[in-house]
Amino acid sequence: MIIADSFPMSPGNAITQSFMSIPALLLDFPRPSSPEHTAAARHLGRQWPVFWQVGNVFFRPLSMLGFIGYTIAAVTSPSGRWVAYTIAAAAHLVTIGHSAVHMQPINEKLHALGKDRKDDDEAAVDMAAAEPMTRRWARLNLLRVVMPLTAGTVALCETMRH
Repeated sequence: MIIADSFPMSPGNAITQSFMSIPALLLDFPRPSSPEHTAAARHLGRQWPVFWQVGNVFFRPLSMLGFIGYTIAAVTSPSGRWVAYTIAAAAHLVTIGHSAVHMQPINEKLHALGKDRKDDDEAAVDMAAAEPMTRRWARLNLLRVVMPLTAGTVALCETMRH
């Protein structure tokens, strides 16, 4: 049975973002007390939609496809084999839920850093939190490495076993 999964791509993207792209964005990021901080935070906010686009447009559908594929495999598998595919589906479901609950609010705040301040709602953006918020996003993104890797490994082992 062939199962659609983002096994090699999704963890690779998460590793690239957390360990390469974000450190590059934050390289020499000025302290909040620096006069250059606001401009750097605004620049970070203008760059952030690229991260969101990659995650939302490309990897979200892959994760959903992985979840659906593993769920179908679990339901249609002979007795005893459904457990591994259920674990794989659950790993993708955890990733999807984690992205929506924990990461999306940070995405919105980071994106808001780059917007022009024209109304009262946007005036509440905390520019001083730009760097710590971005580092938090990178740490939370590590779950997007572990879960697809777990899903793919468990499903591959089960598939190879039979």
